[in-house]
Amino acid sequence: MKKVVSFDLDGTLVSAKFGDMVWNHGIPEAYAEKYSMPFNDARMFIVKEYASVGDSSILWYQIEYWLKKFDLRITAQELLEKYEAFIEPIPGAKEVIESLRNTYMLIIASNAARIFVEKELAYTNFGCYFDHSISATTDYNMVKKQAAFYEKVCSMLNVLPEEVIHVGDHEIFDFKVPSDMGIEAYHFRESGAQILDQGLEENNGRVIYNLTELLDKL
Repeated sequence: MKKVVSFDLDGTLVSAKFGDMVWNHGIPEAYAEKYSMPFNDARMFIVKEYASVGDSSILWYQIEYWLKKFDLRITAQELLEKYEAFIEPIPGAKEVIESLRNTYMLIIASNAARIFVEKELAYTNFGCYFDHSISATTDYNMVKKQAAFYEKVCSMLNVLPEEVIHVGDHEIFDFKVPSDMGIEAYHFRESGAQILDQGLEENNGRVIYNLTELLDKL
């Protein structure tokens, strides 16, 4: 019997717009202002620096690292507050977590730094639905690319992988890694991707394009 439903946060329950504005607008804007250069040039430079690290590295998620690296005076808290209006729930997110909360233990399992997780859960009022919220990078000092992350989560909750369902938008971190260790994982893709995927039986049919599909599968 399944006991736990685990959700990624950014791009799964909450739109990626907020993170995009912080990382790809706010930081380049601050850089452009500090070094007196056009915003687009600053953005190209910043994005290239991110890419040199890649999302498999823990540094990718550590906003304080980047602010220090670029010698920017703006704080992480100021950046998050500046763009908090871009925090938007994914369609169907509230309906799904409200429907599941009385049957399963619900947790957040995110790569995002805790400062992002807490801001998004508070702004959407989703925090009250979850028994635990875990930031892999802040709490465990690792990225979800490792099976060890999901093993730590299972150990903390005292459950077997077979008793866990995980949903997320990253094909490797949220689908392949947990699936390989026996977790029932679902790869969430935005509804527009359904046209591109038409006719494919990718990921053993465990692709969902609307979070409400999860209710039928469970």
